[in-house]
Amino acid sequence: MLSAARAVQRAPAGSVPRAPAHPGVRPGAAHTIGPKNTKTLTKAVHSPRTRQLSSQAGHRQSALKDDAISPLSTAALGGQQHRTMATSSTPSSSVQFGQKYVTAGLSRSLEAVVEKGEGSYLTVEDGRKMLDFTCGIGVTNLGHCHPRVSGAAAKQCMEVVHMQCSIAFHQPYLKLIEKILPLMPDPSLNSFFWWNSGSEAIEAAIKIARTATGRQNIISMQGAYHGRTFGAMAVTKSKTIYSEGVHPLMPGVFTVPYPYWHQLGLPPSTPSSQLSSLCLAQLDLLLKQQTAPQDTAAILIEPVLGEGGYVPAPTEFLQGLREVCDKHGILLIIDEVQCGYGRAGRQFAIEYSGVRPDIMCVAKGLANGFPLSGVISRKEITDKLKPGSMGGTYAGNAVACAAACEVIDVMKDEKVLDNVNARSKELFASLNALRDDAKIAPCILDVRGQGLMVVVEFASPVGTGSHDPFVKPSAPKSLASRIAKRCQEKGMLILTTSAYEVIRFIPALNITQEDLAKGCQIFKEAVEEVVREG
Repeated sequence: MLSAARAVQRAPAGSVPRAPAHPGVRPGAAHTIGPKNTKTLTKAVHSPRTRQLSSQAGHRQSALKDDAISPLSTAALGGQQHRTMATSSTPSSSVQFGQKYVTAGLSRSLEAVVEKGEGSYLTVEDGRKMLDFTCGIGVTNLGHCHPRVSGAAAKQCMEVVHMQCSIAFHQPYLKLIEKILPLMPDPSLNSFFWWNSGSEAIEAAIKIARTATGRQNIISMQGAYHGRTFGAMAVTKSKTIYSEGVHPLMPGVFTVPYPYWHQLGLPPSTPSSQLSSLCLAQLDLLLKQQTAPQDTAAILIEPVLGEGGYVPAPTEFLQGLREVCDKHGILLIIDEVQCGYGRAGRQFAIEYSGVRPDIMCVAKGLANGFPLSGVISRKEITDKLKPGSMGGTYAGNAVACAAACEVIDVMKDEKVLDNVNARSKELFASLNALRDDAKIAPCILDVRGQGLMVVVEFASPVGTGSHDPFVKPSAPKSLASRIAKRCQEKGMLILTTSAYEVIRFIPALNITQEDLAKGCQIFKEAVEEVVREG
């Protein structure tokens, strides 16, 4: 087990430069937790038991470096005699080990081993420091290893690490509910269950909806992403790779269009009211032709379409969904796993519309990297569940809940939402300025998003199929993946998304103005170079 001391303070290896401190944290503050927790944490860090564990961990690390039975030994790697520095042509021994033993079902954007994260930067094993515009796919919203969040987790490790939720309450579980209650987008959301991941939260929401209504069918959106476990995979409609070869999927799932111009074959300039009207008409038709209202338990939607391309749902569409649900007794499930917790510029993205969720799922930024998710609903809905029908071995882990409590405090103390909205304006200005370049402008179809959840959609010479109306034969091939790769070569991690040529920007919510400008400059140079190459 890692010692509490290591969780709070880790000396940089060799001469690797330190990344900038978190906004609002003075230099050197990574060694402290704050006036409220310093005394308790110092006692925990310097306890005899902690020193013993730290010493043992140090001996084990030394053994792993030198012992012949190390996972990275020459035997494990087929006789390789030494570790090599990671390059584009020669992976390090660590990467080779991972490629050999980690399941092929996992893909990676970067073939490297990350050894340290701090703020908006990651350091890989060969010493390169990379600006991170991925946040672990929208998870480390307060940057990597925020000192206060790590400190809260370290302190909790010396009190209670695990208490199974079906045995008894633990304080962090209840404290998190107390802290998050005032942040709810609607006061009717007053029943909480903490899980481990977004996929599990979606699975639980579906189970709750079916149990509470006595109905089976679920309506999800074209392009939606809700997870890769079996039930969540069935309602995911962003890419076929997630369900390829494992049919039949969970039955009772139906799909309607999301108000996204590209999916509907309409130009980007199409008014949101028209997009919403078309999609609501399709929903009405679905309820007449495929799933009767009395058989439909819930409609499931992301207020900002996630992997489908970072498309904010128009207010009139979300309001229309609420009206349909109220008319037919259907529950509205709002998936805030990626767009929630400040990512879209408000505490929860559904706040922009004023629409009331019946069930809401949260995860990702909830605990800044610790595995935690939540299903939040109305008590009158969850009271229909039988005691013992819900549960999970690690659900609502005490350490993760303690970290999540501190995340709420940090977001308030550091005025994180203010930073999101300030940096969002700068990001949009920078990306839209790319259209001023006569060579680049024809390659950009759209710049969109909310808060620090933003994408650039590029043109493609092939499109998604023979009927894609936005094919541009003159556009360079595979623009998004090539630009993302070029950004990597220039020292920045960034991801593609959706079935189209789309690059997404999801930096830390407390990213500094300087680091955002640096990332935008790297992106600009990458776009210019790749477009010029054709």
